[in-house]
Parts: sequence; structure tokens; C-alpha cells
Amino acid sequence: MGKTTWSAVVAGGAAVVLTGVAAVPAGAAEGGVSFSRVKVNGGKPIVIGVKEEVEVPAVFRMTTTLAYDYGPTVFPYRGKPDSGDTVHSAVMTSDCEVVDRVKGICDFKEWLYIDPRHLDFGNEDAGTWKTAARVFLAGDAHDTDDLNLPLQIKRATRVTVNASPEPVTAGKTITVTGRVTRANWDTHTYQGYAGRTVSLQFKAAGASSYTTVKKATSSRTGALRTTVKATESGTWRWTYYGNSTSGAKSSTGDYVAVR
Repeated sequence: MGKTTWSAVVAGGAAVVLTGVAAVPAGAAEGGVSFSRVKVNGGKPIVIGVKEEVEVPAVFRMTTTLAYDYGPTVFPYRGKPDSGDTVHSAVMTSDCEVVDRVKGICDFKEWLYIDPRHLDFGNEDAGTWKTAARVFLAGDAHDTDDLNLPLQIKRATRVTVNASPEPVTAGKTITVTGRVTRANWDTHTYQGYAGRTVSLQFKAAGASSYTTVKKATSSRTGALRTTVKATESGTWRWTYYGNSTSGAKSSTGDYVAVR
């Protein structure tokens, strides 16, 4: 973190709740503040498992000459920015990195935390969220802006692979099995993900990348199974490319020598 100092918004008194109604100070939303250059998680979906709290980085710029007490922050929401659901359990924001002191331009870094074990967090929270920014101004007022920036929050997936026999005679059949599972945020377990189209990929010995050989559909328990002809030594894996509520994932590779 270098010389940057950090302040927890929780400690400052801002409302940070998880999928609950965000409390709002008594003062009405004020003007005179603008947010720009906002990027949450590098623009990538936020993929969450079943146990580990996820730390989501964000950066943004705020321009204002108004005095403010604490914040600012950017955060995901559904409904309305000031009275809807939010999905973070805590947030930390850096001090201002001054860009233009006279114009009141500051750059900020932020770390947003999402805990899948929180009581109010569940499968219904997967999907598209919006992004808002807020700063609490002096005099019991605040400014909240809808940034018109969609944010994807997805359930993590896992994929396994097993290719056999190992080794195999050239021209013989290789059977490749595996399983695709998805995080269930209600039960905090990974469960079989049925009906998924999953790509079987191969990387020849000495090659640097995988190519898709064929596709298979997972069973009701998430099981995967297919067969291929053994032509050359290399590594096999399954890749699931995800959807609007589920993250993408590749299995580890299973090397098969062809003799």
C-alpha cells in the first residue's frame, strides 16, 4: 500500500449493509459533486464461491470543492441508489490522491468486501447490479450518483477432468470424464450443474495453447463424459464458459501419453 493511508467506511459511520436497505442520512442528496473514471474489479465480473470473503478492487475520480466528512465510495446496488439493496459487507477507501487542488479533483482507490457466508446473501444475488457513488458532505448531507455502470456478480463454478487409459496406444479410444459444479450460496456447498454445454479441449505436447475438440452436456448431477481417438500425446481439460449468473472455469489438465 506504500504511503497511502486507509480509512474504513464502517468506522466512519456510513451505511454498509449486505443485501439490505441502506440507511440514508437526514440531509437530502446534494449537487456539486461528480464521479468519473470508475472501474470496479477491472471491469470483470465478480465471481464468488461459498466460503471465502472476496476483496473487490475499484478506482474512481471525484471532483468537488465542497467539504465532506467521510467517504467517498462506489458500490453495487439494486432498486434505487439511496434506498435499494446493496451487496457489500464492508468497504475501505484511500485518502485523496490530489490531481487538482483548486478544482477539487481527487483520485481514489477502494476495496469492497463481499462475504458469501453473510445471513442475507443468497443465490438470488447473482446477476446484474448497477453501480453508484456516494460521498457524505459536511452538515449532514450527502451526494449519491447513479454511474450507469452495470456490474456482474456470479456464482463460482468448478470443473474436474480425468482422461484414461494412461498411457494409451495410438488409434485407441480415450474416455474423458469430469464434473461441473456451481456454488450454492444458500447452502454454502458446490452442487452438480446440470444441462451445461462444456468444451473438451486438447493441448498437444510442446504446444502453448488449447483447442476445442468437441462439446458435451452435463448430466443432472453435473457429470461429463465423452470419448476421443488417441492420435498424439498431450493434455486434456474441460472448459465451461459461464453465463449471466455463473462464472467461467477450466479444469486442471490431465496428460495422456500416446504410444
